[in-house]
Amino acid sequence: MSAVRIRPETIADHDAVRAVHRAAFAPPDGSEAVEAGLTDRLRDGPWFLPALSLVADDEDRVVGHVICTRAHVGEADALGLGPIGVLPEAQRHGIGSALVDAAVDVARSRGERLVGLLGDPDFYGRFGFVDSRTVGVDAPDPTWGVHFQVLALDDDTPRGTFRYATPFDEL
Repeated sequence: MSAVRIRPETIADHDAVRAVHRAAFAPPDGSEAVEAGLTDRLRDGPWFLPALSLVADDEDRVVGHVICTRAHVGEADALGLGPIGVLPEAQRHGIGSALVDAAVDVARSRGERLVGLLGDPDFYGRFGFVDSRTVGVDAPDPTWGVHFQVLALDDDTPRGTFRYATPFDEL
């Protein structure tokens, strides 16, 4: 990998982003990766925040993508992080970490209060994400347990049940 640059996604990146998610989440049965279609639907609604759809660009080739969309905790605004994907051949080079760091930085700069996600606690814990239950945020699905995590971006963490953008409800 050469010097990977994280930048906002453009319309011209959509096909490459779809290919990233298809490759990163390819089901063994050869069916379509849910994350590819979900990303397309997340761009099409009031929950879409263009500044929070970022790509990892390696010499003008999109090798990774992350999207954060408007979510809610109770009535308070929050962000849902995901999907995040990196091409298999580009994994284990810090690209996923760079995408998370960049997304969190943009969220902070926008004055966002909280980011929630479903993922591996060992991976996301290094960015400060914690089990949502420890700060009074309930997962959309209680069976997610420790895998639903949040990162509070200010001292006024909202409490209640986390709700992702509508396209997540359609999965």
